[in-house]
Amino acid sequence: MSDPRIRLASAAAGILVLLAMPFYLDAFWLQTGLFAMAAAIGAIGLNLLTGATGQLSMGHAFFLAVGAYGYVYLASGSGPRLAGLGLPTPLAFLGAILLAGVAGGLFSPIAGRLRGTYLGIASLALIFIGQHLLFNAGSVTGGFNGRDVPPLEIAGFRFDDAPELVVFAVPLGALERLWFLAVALLVPAVWIARGILRGRPGRALNTIRDHEVAAAVMGVPVARYRAGVFVLSSMYAGAAGALLALAFRRTVPDYFGMFLSLDYLAMIVIGGLGTAAGAVAGAVFVSVLPQLLTRFGDDLPLVAAPGSGGVSPAEAARILYGAAVVAVVLFLPGGLTGTWTRLRTAASRRRPSRPLTRFEQEEQPI
Repeated sequence: MSDPRIRLASAAAGILVLLAMPFYLDAFWLQTGLFAMAAAIGAIGLNLLTGATGQLSMGHAFFLAVGAYGYVYLASGSGPRLAGLGLPTPLAFLGAILLAGVAGGLFSPIAGRLRGTYLGIASLALIFIGQHLLFNAGSVTGGFNGRDVPPLEIAGFRFDDAPELVVFAVPLGALERLWFLAVALLVPAVWIARGILRGRPGRALNTIRDHEVAAAVMGVPVARYRAGVFVLSSMYAGAAGALLALAFRRTVPDYFGMFLSLDYLAMIVIGGLGTAAGAVAGAVFVSVLPQLLTRFGDDLPLVAAPGSGGVSPAEAARILYGAAVVAVVLFLPGGLTGTWTRLRTAASRRRPSRPLTRFEQEEQPI
C-alpha cells in the first residue's frame, strides 16, 4: 500500500474517531474538545499568515471577535436596546466569515506593505480598536455584558439542547451537536490549508517568507500574496470566532483581548510553523492545558483556585506553555510536528530493509 493510501486511511480513521467521541465523552471533555477544534481552525489561519508567509500578526483576536459578534448581530433580531438583522442562522454564520474577511481586506493594504515587527505593531492596534468598539458599541455588542448567542439552525435541525434528540440511546444535547459542526468545519479547513501549502501558492508564500527579493525577481506579486493570505487568515479566524460564540452561548468583550492573540501565537510556535498539522497540535496543547489544570488543579502542587492568592489554573497554563515556547525555540525546531517527523524518520531508518525476492535479485545490474 502506497503512502498516500496510508495517509488517506489514517485521516479517515481519525475522522471516524472524532465522530464517535460525542457518544462516549462527558460534558467537560466535549466542551474542551470544542474549544480545541475552534482554536485549531483559527490557528490554521494564523499559521498560513505567520508560519508560511512570515507575517507577524498580533491582531488575530480582533478577527475572532468580528466572527463572533458578526454572527450574533446578523442572527439576532432587533430589540429596544440591541440591534440585529435577524437573518437565518446559516446565512449569519457565512456572513460572519465574510465580515471577518472584509475586515482583513480593509487591513490588507497595510499587511501588503509591512513585514516583521512593523506589521506586528500595526496589527496590535487592531486589538485596542476592537476592544474600544466592543465596549462602547452597545447596541451591536451589548457592551460590557455582551450578548446572548442565537443557536444555529440548519434545515430545521437546531444545535441546541431542545428539541430532544436521542441517537443510539445517547441523548445529544447542544455540546454533542456542536461537536459534529466543529468536525464538519475543521476537516475542510485542514484540507484547504494543506492544498494551499503543498501547491503553487504555498511555494510562493514560502519564497516570500525566506527570500522576498528573490520572489519579486521571479515574478511573484509579493504585495498581492501578502494581502490575499491576510484576508484568508481573517476568514479562518472569523469561522473560529463564530464557532466559539456558539460554544460559549454568550459573547463578552474581555475574551477577545491581547492574551487571546498571544495564545494563538503560542499555538503555532509550539505545534510547528508553516503546517496545518502543527496548528492543530498546538491548538490542542494550548486549549486543553488550562482546562485540565482547572479540573485537576486540586491534586497538583502550586496550583490554587482562582482568587485565592496563589497561581490560578489559567496563569499556570500560561507559564507552562510559555516555557514550552522557549523549549521549542531552543531545542525543538519545527515544534511538535517537526519532532514527530524526525522520530518517524529515525524509526524508519532503523527498520531492517526487506530482503529482495529472487525475481528482484535477477533484475539487479551485475
